[in-house]
Amino acid sequence: SQSTSRKLCIRHQRIADEGTNLKLQRALDELPLEERESINAIWASFSSSPHPRRELILRGILTMCCFSQLSLLTDALGHLIRIDPFVIFPREVSLRVLAYLDATSLCRAAQVSRHWKALADDDLLWREICEQHIGTKCNKCGWGLPILERRRLAVPLSPSSLSPIPGPTPGTRSSSNGKRKQDDSGVISAPKRHHSEPSPPVTSSAHLDLLPLPAPTPTPALIGSLPPSSPSPLPLPVEEALTRPWKHVYSERLKIERNWRRGRCSVRTLKGHTNGIMCLQFSETLPHLPFPVLITGSYDRTARVWNLETGEEIRCLRGHTRALRTLQFDEAKLITGSMDHTIRIWNWRTGECIRTLEGHTEGVICLNFDSDFLASGGVDATVKVWNFRTGECFTLRGHRDWVNTVLLWDSNSGTPASVSEMSSQHVPPGKMLFSASDDCTVRLWDLSLRTCVRLFSGHMGQVQGLKLLSLDGGHDGEDAKLHRLGDDSSTHPAESRTTACQPQSPREPQLLLVSGSLDNTVKLWDIDSCKVVRTLFGHIEGVWAVACDQMRLVSGSHDRTIKVWSRDDGRCVSTLVGHTGAVTCLALGEDKIVSGSDDGDVRVWSFS
Repeated sequence: SQSTSRKLCIRHQRIADEGTNLKLQRALDELPLEERESINAIWASFSSSPHPRRELILRGILTMCCFSQLSLLTDALGHLIRIDPFVIFPREVSLRVLAYLDATSLCRAAQVSRHWKALADDDLLWREICEQHIGTKCNKCGWGLPILERRRLAVPLSPSSLSPIPGPTPGTRSSSNGKRKQDDSGVISAPKRHHSEPSPPVTSSAHLDLLPLPAPTPTPALIGSLPPSSPSPLPLPVEEALTRPWKHVYSERLKIERNWRRGRCSVRTLKGHTNGIMCLQFSETLPHLPFPVLITGSYDRTARVWNLETGEEIRCLRGHTRALRTLQFDEAKLITGSMDHTIRIWNWRTGECIRTLEGHTEGVICLNFDSDFLASGGVDATVKVWNFRTGECFTLRGHRDWVNTVLLWDSNSGTPASVSEMSSQHVPPGKMLFSASDDCTVRLWDLSLRTCVRLFSGHMGQVQGLKLLSLDGGHDGEDAKLHRLGDDSSTHPAESRTTACQPQSPREPQLLLVSGSLDNTVKLWDIDSCKVVRTLFGHIEGVWAVACDQMRLVSGSHDRTIKVWSRDDGRCVSTLVGHTGAVTCLALGEDKIVSGSDDGDVRVWSFS
């Protein structure tokens, strides 16, 4: 081969690299001298011709070829005109090109060759895809994947620390290589938009041994004194963080989302209550605990604490003299409401009743609290608001029948109230409360004014459940339209689109109010106009409970079923059947639904 100083095009550079000219020269050397001179003359004439003359020569040669020569040309051209761009491009340019592909296209690209696989499996590419889909809905394909918050925030505990927990753990550690930390079972946490990486989880204990509480958030004016926590921190085991590629993180969460869409789940039944379940709540991210906690309340007058991971009952709280109708808990306390007209505040880790609140003249049906206020509604058709900081209680009147649900809402949470406003009114401006009643209405109250400011009318039956639903604000331009995907079980989140999911310019999210009623419907309301945005039909009997998150909406009904709804278009994605009584309460997690029923059973529907 002859060296040349001029720059070769891609095609001739590849010929030089493959030694094609050397092979031709060897074949030419085997011919007689006259034939060599003739062939060289033809090649030289073609090489010196301009492009139009070359095309003319080739067309003439093609007319002279028989099928055997045309077949030879077809085989040769199939190889010659195929160019692998990623062999030519620098790695940085190749990754930039692949960044425009969706997850399905990247997986197909990884099957082309080993070189393509090394590029298509690049960790940064899959990290960007995770950030576009996990914890939010992609505005191109309409798919969103669960964060799996418990796997992100689980606290590593040594076996010796499963007895009384003295206090909070040190801060989490970060991974320097852009990968997620892996737990003992090979599970990786999900991205949450540039948050610090979590510490790896460990296996949980089956027991909860009288764990002392951390210091409570609210001042003890209303709650009373809670057991102080020890100042000594919990030692963390020193170990090297394990990591796993972001592609595996995406794949793990994609499987869960597919299970949600197909209605594919495993079911566990927790038995312990002797009468119907009326209320429940679970949390998978409580600090200082290595396992998720579920608390249920029943007509049997008890509240029971469960290890949601193992299904074992940890503790039974007794004290109410009539049916327990409502509850809510956080890391420090459990608050329950009962038909015995009282509200009780518990240290749920020890089973101690800290305080009993009396104010309702009849049974307490619902309650909701935040860091500053506790709201409750009852059979007496009133709503009472209790101030944790001052101990003050005031009453809101307006409903004409039982108050079934109350829901606190900070309408201007981005603008905190000043100290003067707090001290003069005890309620910051913008503090609102929703209440739903058997009078078939929903009311919105301004707690700083103590008046009803909006009335939602439209249900034909008693309103039993309320939730706030945050919709993505959409995006400017034509790309704001979501690409709807069907229910085909073989459909991948990106299979029916030709362009990659690219982030757009977001707008402010919109809040909707979700209500479930005994008129068999679930309604979505615009809060500003008090008008119905959408009505979900599907249950054949009344709806007792609703729940929603960033991905979906679920409802439990007297017809003994649970329905999973698409947030975008209101379609019923799946129906879960198994309870033998009315589904009276439910809670929604990223990979599970927990439901309670009149049949006395608690069911855990796991999609992971």
